[in-house]
Amino acid sequence: MVGLQQVFKSFGLALVGTMHPRMLWLSLRPFLIVAVLWGVLIWLTWTPALEALSIFLTTSIFTSWTQEGLIWAGFDNARAWIAPLFFVMLIIPLITISLLVFVAFSTVPAIVNVVARQPAYQGLECKRGSGFFGSLVYTLWSALICLVLVLLTLPVWWVPPLVAVLPPLLWGWLTMRLMSYDVLAKHASVEERDLLLEKYRWPLLTMGVVAGMLGAVPTFFWATSALALVLFPIVSFVALWIYSLIFVFAALWFSHFLLDALQALRQEELEKSLAVHARVADSELPNHG
Repeated sequence: MVGLQQVFKSFGLALVGTMHPRMLWLSLRPFLIVAVLWGVLIWLTWTPALEALSIFLTTSIFTSWTQEGLIWAGFDNARAWIAPLFFVMLIIPLITISLLVFVAFSTVPAIVNVVARQPAYQGLECKRGSGFFGSLVYTLWSALICLVLVLLTLPVWWVPPLVAVLPPLLWGWLTMRLMSYDVLAKHASVEERDLLLEKYRWPLLTMGVVAGMLGAVPTFFWATSALALVLFPIVSFVALWIYSLIFVFAALWFSHFLLDALQALRQEELEKSLAVHARVADSELPNHG
């Protein structure tokens, strides 16, 4: 029976699988690509972005009080580092979402193929409920929704209780959507995918939130540590690889859970079909009373 026991079982399988050299490479590949792209972009925009943010933070009635409050509290050099801090806070969600989208779209299919070749899932028929275009549209739409939610909630990420709650929920929701869809894209039909996502909505969301909580650790350090600002390039690259490794772990976790759930669903449908055929056959037998 797929349920809580399978959540823990698939967690253990994913944890062991993440340490495999091939999985480490699959976490390194998207990290390198995204790191290079964002590294170039940050290098090109760092100075003009900080200048624009400094002007905005100084002149805006919504943010100038922040600097005044920090100076009043004794942080006399607040003007020197508040713009870089805002820049980092703005760019972290963009980098995280782009990495998750890249992993889901380019790496998850490879991970699913590796998991599906294991003896437990051999013989699992591929019904291809979604193709390249469908996965692309679903991924981009989910990322857009998450980005809007991030922008709407970003101002309250500074509030101590919420900084530990909102990022895991947002990353967890996005992780659940992308991983669940892409894991089932090749092997499940549309009907099977919808049924599984509805039936296991809460276990899948819990798995996503747990993965989001793991991903929130580097986010919290990245966004709140003064050392992260001083060593931004180094810290950002290390945090980015940790994100990538966590997303690969999440892909393995969702793959084991959902492929097992799909196998169980088809077994249940087969048993129901055989039971119906058996009843029909019994009803058609002549009654010799």
